[in-house]
Amino acid sequence: MCFSRKTTSRFTTMQGPQPATAPGMPYGSPQQVPGTYQGAGNYGFQAQPMGVPGGFVVPPVQNQPTMDRAFWMPIPPSIPNCPPGLEYLTQIDQVLIHQHLELLEIVTGLEVNNKYELKNALGQRVYFAAEDTDCLTRNCCGPSRPFTIRITDNLGHEVITLQRPLRCSMCCCPCCLQELEVQAPPGKTIGYVVQNWHVCLPKFTIQDEKRMDILKITGPCVVCRCCEDVNFEVKSVDETCTVGKISKQWTGLVQEMFTDTDNFGISFPMDLDVKMKAVMIGACFLIDFMFFEHYN
Repeated sequence: MCFSRKTTSRFTTMQGPQPATAPGMPYGSPQQVPGTYQGAGNYGFQAQPMGVPGGFVVPPVQNQPTMDRAFWMPIPPSIPNCPPGLEYLTQIDQVLIHQHLELLEIVTGLEVNNKYELKNALGQRVYFAAEDTDCLTRNCCGPSRPFTIRITDNLGHEVITLQRPLRCSMCCCPCCLQELEVQAPPGKTIGYVVQNWHVCLPKFTIQDEKRMDILKITGPCVVCRCCEDVNFEVKSVDETCTVGKISKQWTGLVQEMFTDTDNFGISFPMDLDVKMKAVMIGACFLIDFMFFEHYN
């Protein structure tokens, strides 16, 4: 079953009272995000509401102390046939990705390893991601550089590894299309993100560990837009049904011009296989490097 839902490109603000504090949790911490998991081996998806109507959710802050705003999502119970550390993804249908602002890049113009926070719709931090490449590769290869991104959970355990090989980013050369391998746990491949050649549209295919096509991603014809969000639609394999979205937020003229710090939102069906959710997160990072990573 597929679904379609009119969304806005802007994240909307969640209304209503702040969630109550659960026993044993820090002051001001909301309870675990509701949701059920319908099987780690199920690649199908059903019509599920994604957050609130109108798009992504911006977490409320409501005068909380600064130290309480960046809290971790509670550790979910272990789930059979689910890669360790991906249990968090069984309970969410949105991931908000915030790249850290690096002052060294702004001052010196040298590219440093990117760092990201991954949060749920309530603002709870789910994962932390950090690029692991050497200085020479970053500054000589630029956005086309090969990279390894290590994603850790709230205990500091590496649960997802993203690996991108060095390939020339020439749209006129189909033999050099981009590819990203997703491992969870590290060393065990669970899927791939493969760029598809198209004359004008950025297109990708999400594959499982056996190289079977699971989902398609299609971006706008002109990716570098100004003063608005850029949306990449996630569709079924036959591209007849939209099942999610990867959205790059417009962060303001100054930040867009003088930094490469980006914010993204990812939405997917709640019952989508957690492995494919992890691969969609990998697709977001690949899209960031290909279209929005630039020198200051």
